[in-house]
Amino acid sequence: MAREEDRECGLLRWRYRKCPVNLTLVVTSEDIDMETESEENLREEKGLRRNDLSSQTEAAAKRQMSCGVLFTPQQSQVQPCEKEMASQIRLKLLPSAKCLLDEPVQVTVAGLRSRQVVTLRARSISEKGVVFSSSATYRADGKGEIDLNRDPSLSGSYVGVEPMGLLWSMRADTLHKRFQIKNSLNPCVVKFSVLEEEGEGRILAEATNERLLIGKGVTRLPVKDGNIRGVLFTPPGEGPFPAVLDLYTLGGGLSEQRASLLASRGFVVLTIAAYGYDDMPKNIQEVRLDYFEEALEFLKKLDKVGSKGVGVLSLSKTGDVALSMASYLPGVDAVVWINGCCSNTALPLYYKKRQIHPALMFDISKVIPTESGANMCKYAMHNPLAEENQASLISVEQAKGCFLFLASEDDLNWDSKAYMDALVERLKRHGKKNFESVCYPGAGHYLEPPYGPYCPSSTHNILGKPVVWGGEPRSHAAAEVHMWKKIHEFFRSHLSCEASQTIAKL
Repeated sequence: MAREEDRECGLLRWRYRKCPVNLTLVVTSEDIDMETESEENLREEKGLRRNDLSSQTEAAAKRQMSCGVLFTPQQSQVQPCEKEMASQIRLKLLPSAKCLLDEPVQVTVAGLRSRQVVTLRARSISEKGVVFSSSATYRADGKGEIDLNRDPSLSGSYVGVEPMGLLWSMRADTLHKRFQIKNSLNPCVVKFSVLEEEGEGRILAEATNERLLIGKGVTRLPVKDGNIRGVLFTPPGEGPFPAVLDLYTLGGGLSEQRASLLASRGFVVLTIAAYGYDDMPKNIQEVRLDYFEEALEFLKKLDKVGSKGVGVLSLSKTGDVALSMASYLPGVDAVVWINGCCSNTALPLYYKKRQIHPALMFDISKVIPTESGANMCKYAMHNPLAEENQASLISVEQAKGCFLFLASEDDLNWDSKAYMDALVERLKRHGKKNFESVCYPGAGHYLEPPYGPYCPSSTHNILGKPVVWGGEPRSHAAAEVHMWKKIHEFFRSHLSCEASQTIAKL
């Protein structure tokens, strides 16, 4: 047996001859010696060594760690210090790794080297199996810690201090895809990772964030009553609760996300579709206001509903449906209009078999292709204020309830800001003050509950082709946070109940 000591790198290298006897590691307080012994000598000295092995090992291990090599009794593998360090790096999600989809989390990292540069990554998979991911480079402070509430991203999917940037900056691995989880029973699962900035990008720590669409105690009930098809969400507790009708989409499926989250905040919410869901027709040639009147009556008759009237939450095309409901049907006390139009669009509107409004249509020749392969439709819609289109304008001055108009200034689907201005001007002209309006600079068409991935483009339901929705990711994300809070406040203000409300908590 021979031993060679390399003083330059501080490592001990061992060379030995093969022999039929056992090889035993003996650790002393002065050095590490390798000896070959027969089985008989081992048994004789075993008792003597057992007593002082533990204390000797501890002292030797401390010296060896400073050299970059760790030997342990009965194991002679080399274990680099960096592996030991990586096992002590902690990635935490505060206050909890489980939360509602519309709640923020604080992302922190501890156990890094002072000023160490690392990459933080987020990754999630949509219901349709599309992978969304983001990454950002951070530098730890002097204590080896990173806090996304405090520290700026140096590069990556975003830069600067953005506590929830890893979530809203996630992008799909294929073009023109939206992150959608339509069934409230399916949580959004996001895996956060800390990776080495240098070398092979080894994963140093991971944590999983389970973002739920439905709060504890909220009941989910599929509805198939008369013509109504949808899902009803009811908060826990006796109530009474304010009631909201969610018109997330006119048809082609049903999304439960907004409804389940609102129910988790103390509202009874019914989300419905008008076609393309369950046993409903795949397509329709007209919109019948009678159907939405039936949904209103269904909500008002529920035992736990305490508000006299109902709130209506809309988006895009359903914005003009919500305006018509408030203008022509009783019992609508509050309407949230998000990036809609001031006219009845795409399909004619009927009530009691009589046409109320013709459809404002679009000019396909004004759809502009872009380099990404998606189309820009902002100027394709006919002018609703033109003389020939006056019959499509909705008489919002007839509404008894209140309006909250929310418009994105960078909406590329159509000119939401101009449509909102037309609605406000019409109400003012009739001496009405029953509205609030909010503009969001830099935001795009699809304003959703906050902290989800920003969507630059996806397939348009009517065109059947990819379109750009507009907006800049950071501004769009900020708009969604403000919008969602504003919607809660607006409905609570205008859908009062006599008794106190119970808010579901996770």
